[in-house]
This record gives sequence, C-alpha cells and structure tokens, in this order.
Amino acid sequence: MNREERQALAAVSRRHFVHWTGSATLAALAGAAPRSLAGATPKPPARADAVILLWMAGGMAQTETFDPKRYTEFSPGLPAERVLSTFPAIDTAVDGIKISQGLERIAAVFDRGTLIRSYQAGDLGFILHSRHQFHWHTGYAPPQSVAVPHMGAMVARTLGPRNPDIPAFIDIGQNMEIGGESDGLKAFHTAGFLGSEYGPFMIPYPEDAAAAVRPSMGEERFARRRDIYRKMVEASPVAQFGGTHQRESLLRSMDSAHRLLTSPAAKAFDLSLEPKPSYDTYNTGRFGLGCLLARRLVEAGARFIEVTSEYIPFKNWDTHENGHQRLVDMKRQIDAPIAQLVLDLEQRGLLDRTLVVLASEFGRDMMTEGKPDRPVRDQVTVPETIAAPKHYGMHRHFTDAGAALLFGGGIKRGFLYGKTAEDRPCRTIENPVSIEDLHATIYSSLGIPPDLAYEVEQRPVHVTRDGKGRPIQALFA
Repeated sequence: MNREERQALAAVSRRHFVHWTGSATLAALAGAAPRSLAGATPKPPARADAVILLWMAGGMAQTETFDPKRYTEFSPGLPAERVLSTFPAIDTAVDGIKISQGLERIAAVFDRGTLIRSYQAGDLGFILHSRHQFHWHTGYAPPQSVAVPHMGAMVARTLGPRNPDIPAFIDIGQNMEIGGESDGLKAFHTAGFLGSEYGPFMIPYPEDAAAAVRPSMGEERFARRRDIYRKMVEASPVAQFGGTHQRESLLRSMDSAHRLLTSPAAKAFDLSLEPKPSYDTYNTGRFGLGCLLARRLVEAGARFIEVTSEYIPFKNWDTHENGHQRLVDMKRQIDAPIAQLVLDLEQRGLLDRTLVVLASEFGRDMMTEGKPDRPVRDQVTVPETIAAPKHYGMHRHFTDAGAALLFGGGIKRGFLYGKTAEDRPCRTIENPVSIEDLHATIYSSLGIPPDLAYEVEQRPVHVTRDGKGRPIQALFA
C-alpha cells in the first residue's frame, strides 16, 4: 500500500471514526447495559496506570529470541531434527541470562525487566493464528456465545480514560484487510458487549496517525456533518443498535471522537513533532514508529496501547519457511525501538507507572506441532534434511513453551521466571504460565482483581476466564 492509499485510509478513519471502532460489534451486543459485579478477591494495589502491549503477531520463535538453545550453524545436508536455534546466544545486562543474537539493544535493558520463558498457549486443537490471538487478547477461546471484549476494552471500561481527550484504548499497526484470517482478527479488535465507546481507536500506519485525528474538511463543515449524523443516530430505532445502552455508547463515542479531533492533545499523534534523533532511532519501520507513537500517547494520557508487528499469514513472525533470514529482519525491526521505549519511559519517570508487555500467541519448534503430549495436525512439511537456506529455521507452531517480557508496572528488574528443557522438545519444566495467570498479573498491576466481572445476558463475564486467573506474585517487586 502506497502513501496515497494510506492517506485515503486515514481519511476514512477521520470520517467514520465511530463506525471504524464500533460497528463490527453492534450486531452481537446484548440488549442491556453490562453490570459490574464485585469479585471475591480484594482489589490489589495499583502499581501501573497504563499498559503498552508489544504484540509479536504470528508466533515468535522463543528459541530464536529470548530462550536460545544449542546453536547449529547452517550446513547443507544437516538433519533438521538437530536444529534448535539458528542464532548463537549473547549476554544481557543480567548475569546468567542470555538471549539470541540480533537483540543486543534489548539485551542491554534486561536489568529493567522480567523475562518469562514458560508461557503456555491454550490447547485449541488445530492451530489457527486468529483463534489463538483471539484467545490471548480476550482470555476466552472462540467461539463464545457473547461478544467478549479485548483486554484493552476491559481496562478502558474498568479504569476509564487517563485523559478525557485521548482514546483510552489505541491499537497501532494492524491493517484489518489482510485476506485469509481478517475476520478472525476483527472479531477480537472490539469492545464486545461493553459498547462502542470502549473499542480501539485503530491506527494501521503510525506515520499517518496525525491525519487520522485531523478533520478532513473545514471546521464548520465538519461540525455540521457531525450534528447531522448525531441526529440520525438519535432518531434511529433502539432495536437497530441492539438496545438503549449501545445507542448511548455510540453517541458517547462520537462525542469522544469530536473532542479528540478538536483538542490540543491530538499533537501527540503527530510524529513530525518528534526530534529527529529520537525519530531516527525508532524508525525501523511501522513497528518501530508504532513504539514511538505509543510513548507519545502514554505521555499524553492513553490508558492501553497495543503495538503490533502485524499478523500477515506466512510473513513477519509466521516463520514456516526461510525463518532464519526472516528473523534477522524482524529483530532489526524490534530491537532498537523496544529498548529505546524502555529507556525513554524510564528517563521521563513513566516506567514505574507503565507496564510494558511483549508477548505472542504461541512459540515455535522445528519438529513439533502443538505439544509433545497433545500433537495436532501438521500444517507444513519440514524436510528431514536441510538442503537450502530456506529450510534453515522452518518452524511449526509450538504451544508448550513461549517467551514474554515485562517491564515497569511494579515488575521485578533483572528477573528470570520459568524454565524449559535444553533439548527437544524444549518444553516447559518449571513454573508454567497460563493465559489466565498472565492476564491476572497484568490486571493486578493495574489494580484490577482477576475475578472482576461484568454481567451480560444474565451471566458473568470475568476479566480472566471464569475469574480463575491468579496473579504471579513472584513477578512483582
């Protein structure tokens, strides 16, 4: 997509901000306003008031990034089963913790955060990225009988905005029109039953973010169109929106959109205002500029920001073929921006109150699809012998182990949690971390109990699945 096409997309975002963020959920919404239910767990102390989720979409290979194993150099004729890692390990700022070559900048800030090596993805049967991403972002395995919200929407609804002029929940970097699994991605990029006002403000291209918060016409004409649209919504039958709550939520989201478009806070979206040396450090591509935009938005008062490397089948972290070379490029894209984000937040006094989470839907292994004791149908054919560079770093989907990084938000510094076996199948052998417990840890950092629930259609929907998530207390300082 060229710049002209991206600008056209930004113009659509301006004209149809509410439609873009909320319309996909309206048909599935419940008829009544969700009701907050008190949980049995005491409210934890809030250590953070904002979250930046750095989403490694596509299944980041943990043995090639944050859990390196025995390095095997490329050689034609090499048996595939001998390959665990295609990069050598490097030292980090923490004695005893090594990560993979190509992540030197992140290695230098390891003394500011915690590394989890024992994340285990859910057992969902045949593996589809959109299903596992839905599971991670909502905490619930699809399909569900109600439209469950994205974690960012849950946080926005529970805590409200930090700055009323800035959307509480912002998603950066994912173009929804990707073909294949786009409907699956759209299904969890919503506020679900919570209503349009808590849905994500989508910014597919961070370099064009300023255009998305600038009226595409004169202020008078813009105001006139807004008033006409508002009257149309107010005059529409309640049934068209699934209930009074949904219509009122839509109207409130319209007001929020108008407030943003006319607020000085909109300058936070304009990356051209960033000093050039800083901009250049982050500018490794869309993901890097997304990290820069996230930092600016946290400074301006955003509550929950997701920055994704973007899921596109068989590209980016979806390394079924030519994985080694692909990871060289992915590491180049993420290394400097993530490290600089941590340093910038620290320098500005924001790291302690901002929880930065790096995660992916599952890990990867050369030979195993699923888990060793719960194998699922293979989706790629890995040759028994590596004959060409494209076979070096072919990765199946591995759900028994994966890596996650946490910085700030009350999390320990220079800490390692969980352990995996040194030899294939490199499965988790100490301190397994489930989605429920990882989510509970994130929510707990924000002062939200993991069994907080919202009642919809006379059933409780908890922020962690059935309220069963338990914060991993060992991760907190």
